[in-house]
Amino acid sequence: MSELTTMTVQILGKPYQVSCPSDEVDALSASARYLDSKMVGIKNSGKIIGLDRIAVMAALNIANELISAEATARDSQEATASHMDNLAHRLDLALARLRQQPEA
Repeated sequence: MSELTTMTVQILGKPYQVSCPSDEVDALSASARYLDSKMVGIKNSGKIIGLDRIAVMAALNIANELISAEATARDSQEATASHMDNLAHRLDLALARLRQQPEA
């Protein structure tokens, strides 16, 4: 099991101490930067006031991105599976034709 590391991330200019496994520090840093950029964008739009409201809107936007990405991945997997089935069928037909040809 990986050892825990405590690090400080900045979200909307405020420091937050967070612990995570040592091998996930880079991923946590990237996640914090991404969250910060989303929250800064929402704050700068001027339409939403209050840290908790900004955080909720950022969370909803990120959740929507995740759900959309999962749907895209699922569609891609289904298209790939369909393509693979088609290729397998074509290979089966080609092999059947080869088996039916008389030997020279």
